[in-house]
Amino acid sequence: MSAEEQKAQQQNVEAEQAAATSEQEVEQPQVEVSDEQMMLDQLAALSSQVETLQQQVSEEKDRALRAVAEQENIRRRAAQDVEKANKFALERFANELLPVIDSLERAIELADKENDELKPMLEGIELTLKSMQGAVGKFGVEVVDPTGQSFDPNRHQAMSMVENADVDPNTVLHVMQKGYELNGRVIRPAMVMVSKAPATDKSES
Repeated sequence: MSAEEQKAQQQNVEAEQAAATSEQEVEQPQVEVSDEQMMLDQLAALSSQVETLQQQVSEEKDRALRAVAEQENIRRRAAQDVEKANKFALERFANELLPVIDSLERAIELADKENDELKPMLEGIELTLKSMQGAVGKFGVEVVDPTGQSFDPNRHQAMSMVENADVDPNTVLHVMQKGYELNGRVIRPAMVMVSKAPATDKSES
């Protein structure tokens, strides 16, 4: 092979190498663009997953808060029910004792206090009455004695009405039977006599 042919062959090889290098340089940016797009897609996917997880966490938090609130409401209602049950559990028993207290008070009221022979018995009745009143009082039973107060249909039971010009109409003049409350709730209304305005005499006009 002559020197000129070798030189020409060498030039062909160099040209092919240059072309290959040029192709690699052209293809390289495409590879870089493809990797960047892949990273962007991955970031977008991760961002979507994060948003989904955040939404799930928020929903779970709301459910947990609602569950806690509902549990607190149940606890509060149960506590109120227990409180009411404890407060008024003695109502029926107290109602059974009230007639006994009435009888003791009536016996003291009607007893001949001037009779010396009856004094020991009378003292015993009075002590028994005080003991019973103190016992029921410890459990919230209180006497309703509205003498001189305005008539209240929620707490009093009017047995009669009497004309009286000295007090305002609907004033309790006399308590015929004491009423009782249990922790603020009426378990027996007081039986009372109530005033009313005197009737005007039309003949005077």
